[in-house]
Amino acid sequence: MAVHEHPHRSPGFHLPSLRRNWNTSAPESAVSARTGTHTARAYAFASLRLLTGFAFLWAFLDKTFGFGYATPSGKGWIDGGSPTMGFLSGVAAGPMESTFHSWAGDTWANWLFMAGLLGVGLALVGGFALRLAAVAGTAMMALMWIAEWPPAKHLSDGSASMSSNPFVDYHLIYAIVLIALALASAGDTLGAGKLWAKLPFVRTNGWLR
Repeated sequence: MAVHEHPHRSPGFHLPSLRRNWNTSAPESAVSARTGTHTARAYAFASLRLLTGFAFLWAFLDKTFGFGYATPSGKGWIDGGSPTMGFLSGVAAGPMESTFHSWAGDTWANWLFMAGLLGVGLALVGGFALRLAAVAGTAMMALMWIAEWPPAKHLSDGSASMSSNPFVDYHLIYAIVLIALALASAGDTLGAGKLWAKLPFVRTNGWLR
């Protein structure tokens, strides 16, 4: 009886699927990593949106009801207080100082300011109409930036302004945050952004997103 040798077969372990498994798992890992990064970014923007929205809503509620924080108890809007009198009458620098003084306490100024706080706050918390919120909020922040006028070293009475930065302050940062949230469609995560975008009047008017 003859023994036939098979020179192309070698004893030992064979790992024919090692390279194939590696080649197929590498793209899957890359896709998984990208998906994870995208999800983390979406939740980060959503968290920023919710916190910013709460800041606007809290300002509205405190000025309306006088919770005793920025607005003293009994001095709220519903108690006859003016949401704009204290801030606008206290403007002491900048090119619009006299203009802001003339606006302080006016009914139209109170309603417009409070409507802006409420509208921007609700849009951010709900995750809808972020483009409108960005435009309205940026306009508000720009006016408040001019009212505080960070570039001034001295106030109109000659005293030091105590400005910590000649350009960047929290109003500017809020404005940039609002714009970034709108551009990132931050309302699609933990918000009603996707449902809002499906509404017929929103689909035909992209600026309402």
